[in-house]
Amino acid sequence: MLAWLNRYLPVLIAISVLLMLAQFLRQVWPSASTLGVWQARLGAAMHALTWYFAAMAAVMAVLAFVARMHARGSLSPWIYRIIPMDILDRLTNKAAVEEAAQQLDQQALVIDAGSLSAALRQKVVGQDAVCEDLSQQIRRRLALTQRQKPVGVFLFAGPPGTGKTYLAKVLAAELGRKLMHFDMTQFAAGSHSVTQLFGIAKGYVGSTSYGKLTAGLRDQPDALVLLDEIEKAHPDVLKGFLTAWNDGFVTEASDGKQISTTRALFILTSNAATDALTQLQADIPNDADALRQASVATLREHGFAPEVLNRIDRIFVFKALGGLDVARVCALEMEAMIQGYGLRVVDGGIDPDIIIQLMQRYRKLGAVASSRDIVRAMEESIADSLIQARQAGYTTIELRNVDGRVKARALRTPQP
Repeated sequence: MLAWLNRYLPVLIAISVLLMLAQFLRQVWPSASTLGVWQARLGAAMHALTWYFAAMAAVMAVLAFVARMHARGSLSPWIYRIIPMDILDRLTNKAAVEEAAQQLDQQALVIDAGSLSAALRQKVVGQDAVCEDLSQQIRRRLALTQRQKPVGVFLFAGPPGTGKTYLAKVLAAELGRKLMHFDMTQFAAGSHSVTQLFGIAKGYVGSTSYGKLTAGLRDQPDALVLLDEIEKAHPDVLKGFLTAWNDGFVTEASDGKQISTTRALFILTSNAATDALTQLQADIPNDADALRQASVATLREHGFAPEVLNRIDRIFVFKALGGLDVARVCALEMEAMIQGYGLRVVDGGIDPDIIIQLMQRYRKLGAVASSRDIVRAMEESIADSLIQARQAGYTTIELRNVDGRVKARALRTPQP
């Protein structure tokens, strides 16, 4: 506003001076019968315009004075209640902020797919191909500046315990996005499940608050939405997601507001058709497109609605763990368990016999095996040792197999 006043105030003053000069000439101009009539009309018009522009110049001069005082920060707070002013006008340079906002809206987010893939592979064991393909897909989709759909709708399919849910959590952390985790087994009850996610229509109890999904996307539009075990959800719940995936918005039932989903990333996980997908993974390991087509056909045979599959951008098939991948996952889970007790395991501090025993138990469980279940069972045998080490003030331990039992041994003396 200050810049506008500084630019146009001299023009208004100049116009006022010219009109006053014309008024003066009218008064001294020689009058005649016809000339006098036109002189009178012109004089009236000039008189009105003179006062109008004079008043405008006065108002602009007052506003310019107020703007200068505002720029110096010497205006009294009550003046802001009289003159409505944008908070950006009052506290900063609004023009610069507006320009930066436009650039940010149009700026494409370009990520390093190689770095993202390496970070994912470091934490998710045995799914290197999935991590690489996923990183490339996200890089391409985030680079789009004009998008009317979500960043991506990806389905993680495969056997349980292979890292589907964990990969989604790691991806959210690497991208710096808030994770909205929904266990879809809790949304299998039809209309009640729909209202939990998308809100309750007006006139019903609870219609004053938003649904869990709509409220989350309203507050965090760039969230990563994880729909775990999507095949367990009620069909009506899945219908509510169709517009979110296809049209770029989801409607809140309580007030009818459309919540944008164009900045969100949706990841679905499924344990359906485990054996068939595992076989496809073995038969078509290096052709992502052919694997996707075969996976779509397999999932359709196992009850997935065609309209849901048509809106999924890509299907990632996770392979079952085997060989050293089982050992790596067990080691990672054991390290996380030890850290949960406030301790640290020294490098090389896990007896290899412990890992070998876990691998043997994993193989005995067969197709239903999950390394997490094995480590949870181990926790019962070593939890007491970990608690004693922490109570004694130790910080670093090692795990040893002593007479067939796992024991935690401290490597540092207690702090006095």
